[in-house]
Amino acid sequence: EKLASLTSFSLICDTDMSSYQKLIVPLIHRMLNLEELTLYIDVSSFKIFIDGNNLKENIINHLSRLNKFLFNILSIMHLHMKPYLPTNEEIENTFSNFTGNKIISSVEYFPIRQSGQCRIYTYPFTINNYARISNNFSGGLFKYVHEISLFDEHHFEHEFFIRIAQSFPFLKVLSINNWTSQKHKSSRTLNNVKRLVKIGSRTN
Repeated sequence: EKLASLTSFSLICDTDMSSYQKLIVPLIHRMLNLEELTLYIDVSSFKIFIDGNNLKENIINHLSRLNKFLFNILSIMHLHMKPYLPTNEEIENTFSNFTGNKIISSVEYFPIRQSGQCRIYTYPFTINNYARISNNFSGGLFKYVHEISLFDEHHFEHEFFIRIAQSFPFLKVLSINNWTSQKHKSSRTLNNVKRLVKIGSRTN
């Protein structure tokens, strides 16, 4: 059944969604007259990262009236027996023909866990949480974000937390999942995270 009367649609989900191709894409295809679309999703994948080519092929090319497309998509890929791993530059190039909001991508690989993650999002970032930030975080201003989680196989140092504090001025909740401890501990490290009221920390 077509959803021809629907002109605006938002999907926000902070859990892994292995059914992206089977559920989300077919659902969007039913919205023939969609003008505004917001997708904030996590996708677990055994084969590929979701990039600009994927969005064009599966979503944009099917919505002729779409004029506003906001997204924050985190795809997590298992690396077992992967002959080729795309770089961040290659992911960026898939958005070369996109217009409108600035699009930022970040690709990281975690050899111990045999996994990789790719985040693509439109900037400015408008939701209140940002998950799985690693040491490769490039910074920016995220004034709407109140909750973040940090994830990496390498330790987080003092300079990294300074960058976090500058990027998230209204932060309230911070969770840390880190496989190694800090080399250079400092009593000032977490004090640099402004407005912090709750910390959940786990070191594996």
